Amino acid sequence: MEDFEIFQRMGLAIAIGAAVGVERHWREKDEDDGSRTAGIRTFTLIGMLGGATGLIEHSITPPGGFSGIIIIGFLITLTFVFTLFQLREAIAEQNYSVTSVVAAMLTFAFAVVAVLGDMTVASAGGVTLVAVLAGRDFLHAAMRKLRWTELRSAVILLALTFVILPIVPSEPIGPFGGISPSRILTMVIALAAISFCGYAAVRILGSATGEIVGGAVGGLISSTATTVSNARRSLTEDLARPLAAGAISAGGVSMLRTMFLVAMLARPLTMLLLPVLVGGAATMLGYAYLIARRSAAEHPELSVKNPFDLVEVVKMALLLVGVGFLVRVASQFFGDGGLLIASALSGLADVDAATVTVTGMLSTLSPQTASLAIGLAVLSNTVAKAVYASALGTVRFGVHVWIASLLAIAVAGMCWMLVQLGEL
Repeated sequence: MEDFEIFQRMGLAIAIGAAVGVERHWREKDEDDGSRTAGIRTFTLIGMLGGATGLIEHSITPPGGFSGIIIIGFLITLTFVFTLFQLREAIAEQNYSVTSVVAAMLTFAFAVVAVLGDMTVASAGGVTLVAVLAGRDFLHAAMRKLRWTELRSAVILLALTFVILPIVPSEPIGPFGGISPSRILTMVIALAAISFCGYAAVRILGSATGEIVGGAVGGLISSTATTVSNARRSLTEDLARPLAAGAISAGGVSMLRTMFLVAMLARPLTMLLLPVLVGGAATMLGYAYLIARRSAAEHPELSVKNPFDLVEVVKMALLLVGVGFLVRVASQFFGDGGLLIASALSGLADVDAATVTVTGMLSTLSPQTASLAIGLAVLSNTVAKAVYASALGTVRFGVHVWIASLLAIAVAGMCWMLVQLGEL
């Protein structure tokens, strides 16, 4: 380790301690000097101690590895001394928090990592530590507002994602490409995550704005899934207009996402599709904003009751996966010669698949044919979502989605004609 690197690593160790010390000192800034166990000076020194410990360990350890004895010894000593002083302060103030003790141990640990390990990991850990400490009031307020249904839903979502999904087979089962069990579960997780994000947005921002934000997030994942999810919710919750705004905004974001994919994968198609997709997206987002504003004026206190119903989520996932399977079956019968028909069928469930497929065939297709195939996928997807909205949701929900979809199709069609005529 060269001298410059030593100073750089020690500087990071001290900076980590100082950053934590600023937060701890600010938390007790009104206290008299000497009345707090640790402030900016103490935590800065803890960071320096961690860095010095790392240097000692590095200097006395032979090449090939670290024994860790020096680090463990200093950490135990620091923890014992710091806990002793923190205990005296806690007795005097009747305070039962152990946060400062753990913060001191982590500051020491990250300082050691800064000297002996990856500086990026050490700095990221230090910033995260400060963020958690500084977010105490927000986290405590969030916990006071947390409901059992929200906690249960979060646990289910985490279990599906990190416990069950890794052990579910990913190989497709059945003919025509089959159906992958992991794809079904992934769709379940996506639907549940969309519902949970929408629920959280409504709790934080209110029913009108929250549904638009939740829908926009859902549009980045799957606008079709968001529409189906919101349609089902509209049957049990008095949120037809806000839920429709969320589904419509998801459709608008989906068009923008398709435009982004085209720009990344097939730049020659950008100028042909940019006015069409942006025009359609702007129409849907504008309509969503208008009905959301009206909803906020009429129903200022609306809120959802449950982040997601797992049984309904599974049903919706099976529906979407089943539609995708039927589309693949139909596409195989049409063959490569029916690219436009296949793209339109693919759009019934997923626009991304058609977009990626068509852009990958650009070397054998004219830009007009390729852009038309993607446009048909977007068109069929927009119509399919309106059909899903009518079939699975309330009448009011379906009407709003249909109006927004037809307006977007009309605007996109006009833009397409102008592009073909060379006016745009």
